[in-house]
Amino acid sequence: MGTTKGRIKAISISKNRGTRKDNVSVAELKVDFGIEGDAHAGNWHRQVSLLAEESIAKMRAKGAAVTEGDFAENITTEGIDLQSLTIGSKLRLGTEAEVEITQFGKQCHSGCAIFQQIGDCIMPREGVFAKVIKPGRVKPGDTIEVLQTQGQKANKSARINFAC
Repeated sequence: MGTTKGRIKAISISKNRGTRKDNVSVAELKVDFGIEGDAHAGNWHRQVSLLAEESIAKMRAKGAAVTEGDFAENITTEGIDLQSLTIGSKLRLGTEAEVEITQFGKQCHSGCAIFQQIGDCIMPREGVFAKVIKPGRVKPGDTIEVLQTQGQKANKSARINFAC
């Protein structure tokens, strides 16, 4: 398994789906709901989205003028290998909140602005989704810790991997 500790670089929310998210200084995670005030919150398997700063840096290297929240991720991580996790892995965010990984990758909505800008988008390949299993308040700078990994790492066929 990859790095088991990292930190929250940014927290981002939006009022509408399909838009970039705005960075916030603190967020409240609620069980079976997600992040309070975010359009993607609700009782489903993609309550919270995570994307590594290292993934965003790959897009910057390709010429994309992007920052935290531009990929509509809720939690931008730093220093933790999200791709080494498995479906069912549990993470502690900050001192209280816990999430369980439910999905890797997603279908990018048609005409994604980032894809239009440079012909690529990282979220379909490297975005990770989770549901909240323990409530808590989180803020940028908080620690992320892998508490448990489940089963086997999702192989390429088990990951959703769509082009924008």
